[in-house]
Amino acid sequence: MNAATPKAEELNLPQAFLLLATNDKDGEPYVPAYVLRTTLAGATLAELDLLGAIGLQGKHVRATGTAPQPDFQHQLDLIREKSRPHTPKRWVSMLESRVEVQRVYEGMASLGIVEHVGEKHLGLFRSTRYPEKDHAPEAALLQKIQAALGGSLSDSRTTALIALLQAAGVLDRLFPAADQSRVRQLAKDHWPSRAVTDELRMIRLAEAEAAT
Repeated sequence: MNAATPKAEELNLPQAFLLLATNDKDGEPYVPAYVLRTTLAGATLAELDLLGAIGLQGKHVRATGTAPQPDFQHQLDLIREKSRPHTPKRWVSMLESRVEVQRVYEGMASLGIVEHVGEKHLGLFRSTRYPEKDHAPEAALLQKIQAALGGSLSDSRTTALIALLQAAGVLDRLFPAADQSRVRQLAKDHWPSRAVTDELRMIRLAEAEAAT
């Protein structure tokens, strides 16, 4: 890892989630697009929560007045400006965005972590993939998660990432032998990932009803 490469603790949660949810070689996500978008919205809430910019008060998400990193100013402004507070699940639904997924990927591409690969069809770019370019940040993340799942003390950022990966169905792919009781213990009190789980459940129910 060179001096310019971000370390695991320097990646924000949306970046860390997308990096781990994407196949290193072909740059394709492990999960459907709607799962990626929904979980990324939850990761954004989780990052703002870690920064102290928002918090869960009762059943609603509220801004605290603390300034976050510029990356998430837009989302924080939305939360601040709403005259009526919303639940975490409602915010996940409102913040999920294909454009935001692409923005986070492109941010990692500019850092040299992944590579932007566009595929053309009939002369037009039809799809974009983000295969890994520098494995060091992902390797550092995996090492921290492995230690936490193995029983080591887990910091709040690693705990949040584990909860988000579990909600998206990615954790089992990365760590198939993980102790599920340990996973539940780490993830149980993480409200952004619970909101992701609830929103994904509603999406799947709606899809199932539409299919019948």
